[in-house]
Amino acid sequence: MKIVKFGVVVFPGSNCDHDAQFSVSANLGQSAEMLWHRDTKIPHNVDAVILPGGFSYGDYLRCGAIAKFSPIISAVKDFAAKGGLVIGICNGFQILTESHLLPGALVRNSGLKFICKPVALSVATANTPFTNAYEKGQIVTFPIAHGEGQYTADQATLDELEREDRIVFRYVDNPNGSMNSIAGICNHERNVLGMMPHPERATDPLMGSTDGLGLFRSMVAAFALK
Repeated sequence: MKIVKFGVVVFPGSNCDHDAQFSVSANLGQSAEMLWHRDTKIPHNVDAVILPGGFSYGDYLRCGAIAKFSPIISAVKDFAAKGGLVIGICNGFQILTESHLLPGALVRNSGLKFICKPVALSVATANTPFTNAYEKGQIVTFPIAHGEGQYTADQATLDELEREDRIVFRYVDNPNGSMNSIAGICNHERNVLGMMPHPERATDPLMGSTDGLGLFRSMVAAFALK
């Protein structure tokens, strides 16, 4: 089977970059390298890009609002437009919405408090390159750690996401007030995923859950099907 090369983008303030790298390399046996936010190109041998969690640029203005101007974001847009797999986790999800690679926005949690705990998620669709190793409706446990994780969008966007089966994960017990209990969505082409929970923090028994491995295994399997 092909060894998948992951590129993990590092912004000033990223703090889950090494978690993501470790998850796909040490825990999954794939290859991973760090990509600097000032890079203008994605290396030709990179198969999938991860925008990790953290506090890019200190989350000044809005979460992800400054990161979207980093040179590498233009390269990520080109990469996605050509069909490359892109996943944004937590702050990475916020960057994807700010960059208009995904619709909607992430705003302050309904309780106005930072939330850090494991949560149960329902796999809303298995029909993506990120969830083909799961069953639709399967319950998984991933940690969350965010203060601005409430997903919001206009009704037309929510209706489109529902109609096109683009809601990928839902909260079982909505912790932050996200509309339609949305925890993760994908783009129309289904090759870009944004999610607030952290699958990379659920890839080793020592972490309390290995449910996140299914997501990265799905990505690897997507290349085996090509």
